Amino acid sequence: MTTRYTVDHEYIRLDGAEAVVGITPYAQEQLGDIVYVELPSVGQAVKKGDEAAVVESVKAASEIYAPASGTVVAVNDRLSGEPGLINLDPEAGGWIFKLRLDDASELEALMDADAYAAHTA
Repeated sequence: MTTRYTVDHEYIRLDGAEAVVGITPYAQEQLGDIVYVELPSVGQAVKKGDEAAVVESVKAASEIYAPASGTVVAVNDRLSGEPGLINLDPEAGGWIFKLRLDDASELEALMDADAYAAHTA
């Protein structure tokens, strides 16, 4: 599974034909305690860079942008009742939505782990 990162601190991880999207550990640390997540709708089409979700913390509300174009095929419904899952494990249990990508080559323009680490240093 290849994970790529955006300058806005979203991650996207290929998992077979789908891609898992969420915010990075760095992003959740900056936000603090997550208190609410507005999820996209299953079946919603998003273009790379479109607002796809919103995460609210005790500090701020932050838009989550689609790291690639595609169709939302699943959302993490657990976040509706347990938004803090993002704080506990943003890259596993705290994922936000899954996309069926229109064009996987869009991921090539995103940062790999080393580039993202340098971006957040």
